[in-house]
Amino acid sequence: MPERGPIFDAMLQEFDEAARLLKLDPGIWGILARPKRQVVVSCPVHMDSGAIEVFTGYRVQYNVALGPAKGGIRYHPAVTLDEVTALAAWMTWKCAVMQIPFGGGKGGVVCDPRRLSARETEALTRRYVAEIIDLIGPERDVPAPDVNTDAQTMAWVMDTYSMHVGHTETAVVTGKPVEMGGSLGRREATGRGVVAVTREAAAHLDLDLRSLTVAVQGFGNVGSVAAGLLARSGARIVAVADSRGAVINEAGLDVQGLIEHAAGRTGVSGFPRGAPLDPGALLGLDVDVLIPAALENQITAANVDTVRAKIVAEGANGPTTPEAHRALHRRGVFVVPDILANAGGVTASYFEWVQNRYGYFWTEEDVVTRLEARMRDAFQAVLATARAHAIDMRTAAYMVAIARIAAVTRLRGMYA
Repeated sequence: MPERGPIFDAMLQEFDEAARLLKLDPGIWGILARPKRQVVVSCPVHMDSGAIEVFTGYRVQYNVALGPAKGGIRYHPAVTLDEVTALAAWMTWKCAVMQIPFGGGKGGVVCDPRRLSARETEALTRRYVAEIIDLIGPERDVPAPDVNTDAQTMAWVMDTYSMHVGHTETAVVTGKPVEMGGSLGRREATGRGVVAVTREAAAHLDLDLRSLTVAVQGFGNVGSVAAGLLARSGARIVAVADSRGAVINEAGLDVQGLIEHAAGRTGVSGFPRGAPLDPGALLGLDVDVLIPAALENQITAANVDTVRAKIVAEGANGPTTPEAHRALHRRGVFVVPDILANAGGVTASYFEWVQNRYGYFWTEEDVVTRLEARMRDAFQAVLATARAHAIDMRTAAYMVAIARIAAVTRLRGMYA
């Protein structure tokens, strides 16, 4: 068994509960509780100063029973193998919940992107891709953007891979610029998926979306898009926090104005049409919907008693610890788990991969229509499982995912 860290261990707690309810075969249990492949690479880079700095990179392929590994690449000083392995596992369950023919993968490089120039970031990206070149490919492992990476980063990934194989290969990566084979609607897809499941959850609880109050933790791509779409649907976004600060307006924030303000000042602090707020206080605001869209382990045993929202829609991966989740469930808070709530991104990535391989591109309306239909279907499948077993949505989502992967694993058999 690979060495387990706290984030992967938290994922396994969720997995184990669902596996017990499914009465999962011990052999299949053992397969699904372990990553298929973990790779650690060293990435030397010539810095602008002339010095050479060596960065550590990771790529984990957790399970590929359903298809090629799929998962983002993140750049962050706190990236660890434990985190990347847990994220790859979550991606495995996410793809299975959405019935996407992908397995779970994830990558990361330990670095502080704020200290890197554009040239250094490009050099690091290309070296990292060169180090994992034998692992990735349209039929093997398809990366995508994640924390502190974007469409430009994916353009460098695609170009580096294409140079190695000797031809342009657009399907090796998703989240690319549209000009290079990226899909319309991909950038907004994760936030749009969060909104889709929030709408379904509100309907399930007989709440009117147009009267909901919402707090959003994290105002990057996911949080800002979700906030904007919910505001346009009539919901009132009363508070937003990011890594630098938080702002509140009980009458409702001007989300578009806040997006423009944050882009110009690299953060939401100082927004003139809202009052400053302690970022830690956002989780405890008296709102209908709380969207944690930042990083892992934000709602914990230490602060879960302050959460007053009726719905928690997890825009981030692993924002709620197992202990905190159990406490929320006991109190009747309706949690839409990460492997369902933020699956819009990987679903649109799947659409991009399909379009690249087919050589024919869809309109943005096609992408949005297909995405929202899949999110609704997945939500209803998980909700039906939750009702049938009288369990919470997180355990139900794991049960749906594990059952699907286990069935394929049994049918494929063991290659000796």
